[in-house]
Amino acid sequence: MAGIADRLSVYRDHLDALADQARLRRLSGRDGVDFSSNDYLGLAGSARLAAAARRALDQGVPVGAAGSRLLRGNLGLQEAFEAEAARFFGAEAVLGFGGGYVANFAMLGTLPQRGDLLLLDELAHASSNEGARSGRAEVMRFRHSDVDHAADLIGRWRAAGNRGAVWIAVESLYSMDGDLAPLDELAALADQHGFLVVDEAHATGVYGPEGRGLAHHLEGRANVLTLHTLGKALGGSGALICAARPLVDFLVNRCRPFIFATAPSPLMAAVGIEALAILRDEPERRAALQGLVGLFSDEMARRLPQVRVSGSQIVPLIVGGNAETMQLASRVQSRGFDVRGIRPPTVPEGTSRLRVSLTLNASPEDVRRLAETLEELWPDM
Repeated sequence: MAGIADRLSVYRDHLDALADQARLRRLSGRDGVDFSSNDYLGLAGSARLAAAARRALDQGVPVGAAGSRLLRGNLGLQEAFEAEAARFFGAEAVLGFGGGYVANFAMLGTLPQRGDLLLLDELAHASSNEGARSGRAEVMRFRHSDVDHAADLIGRWRAAGNRGAVWIAVESLYSMDGDLAPLDELAALADQHGFLVVDEAHATGVYGPEGRGLAHHLEGRANVLTLHTLGKALGGSGALICAARPLVDFLVNRCRPFIFATAPSPLMAAVGIEALAILRDEPERRAALQGLVGLFSDEMARRLPQVRVSGSQIVPLIVGGNAETMQLASRVQSRGFDVRGIRPPTVPEGTSRLRVSLTLNASPEDVRRLAETLEELWPDM
């Protein structure tokens, strides 16, 4: 037993080191007004999604798929959802996954081939970086949203004699900074060299006609792939890869996270179909969310003009130090607001922050009270 204790000490020492750096993480429940979730349109608890799940159960749809899609886990309802999503987003083909992380990992680890270049924005999701590391393509990273730097890296790579395809992978709306990618310029660069991969996780349902995302005008191009998640604005769980048919068929045949994973719950296909219908039927949800975004921006400009806000529903409030960030988060939480502190390695060193997420689970009065609370507590850091 002493040997086992010695082995466990390595992990305890690591956790102690994280605690010393104010980076130790613990699970915590929901408490206070929601300013931390990604349930932007307030659909996770909506009556329409709950009714869609109940109808599916009443019609005999099973809770679990009980196998991979290539075995017995492929239900007609899942195919119907993918077909509906293809129509909604304007894609040639769509393939569903159990979540956004695995979809990003699977796509970037499977599609770029040996001899290709995978070019990642330096602030791209962890799932994109992990997928890149698992694949066969050469990987480089360009400065955040710096198209000129991306073009320069491609130019050097081409000058070295490389002739493969270039895959440029970005987020349309960045999850920790709340800013938007220069998609048109990146698409023009991709047209010269290869493919553009756009992670729409935080834009789906919120931006574009009917909530089709910030890359809606690029959907359907043979060299553009998009990822849309169900677990954020659409209120469910899972993710969709939208791409040209040959790329989707290649994933079905060569993507190990797809081939060897149990398929997502068929109930999420029913929920997803209903969520897309809600986006069409209830544009007032998007309008209400944009109203909250404008209100919070105005309140912060009036109360804390020295603190930059993003202008999207994701608002990073940069504090800097880890301990100071978590102390401020605790104070804000004690006032009844569920606002979380974000620390490295999720964000770069020295940029620890409060991540304020605006959702329809908060009222305009909640937004005003949060801004007032931040004004009161910010000087006390």
